[in-house]
Amino acid sequence: MKVPPRFVLRELGLLLLLAAAWWAESRWVELEGTLVFVYRVFVGLLTVLAGALLHEWGHLLASLVTRAVVHFPPGWAAKLLFDFDVEANDRRQFLAMSWGGYLGSAVGVALFAALLPWDRLAGQVAILGAALGMLVSMIIEMPTTLRVLRGAEPPAALLTVAGRRPED
Repeated sequence: MKVPPRFVLRELGLLLLLAAAWWAESRWVELEGTLVFVYRVFVGLLTVLAGALLHEWGHLLASLVTRAVVHFPPGWAAKLLFDFDVEANDRRQFLAMSWGGYLGSAVGVALFAALLPWDRLAGQVAILGAALGMLVSMIIEMPTTLRVLRGAEPPAALLTVAGRRPED
């Protein structure tokens, strides 16, 4: 199954926006004021969004590697990147999908910690936000992953686009 190009283009657009935002932030290091403060927080939060997308892409790539059945939302502005079809996939595919998200989060936090400036507000917001996002996703997702790892069946339904399974 192929990822619809609209999602790849959306993420590439976000990465370009993020690169431009960090470039501008690096040029304003000496500036102060409310507007600059708000911009730095915005850059940090935009980076956290990129980290959340790494988590979701980790889920998706692990699903695709295991040839899991996934469904993509019809529009490019959907909150979720894809729906994992619990009924069509097995435990192994569910667990791979789950661990892929954790791996995506870990990669994001490691990249942010290694590459972002710890001494600037935007970097601090991004690193803290990414770490908190990883913690929240583990609190929400890990209990289900561990139950399935211990032998339970995957949940009958996962959060889906618009609360329902999209049409194929």
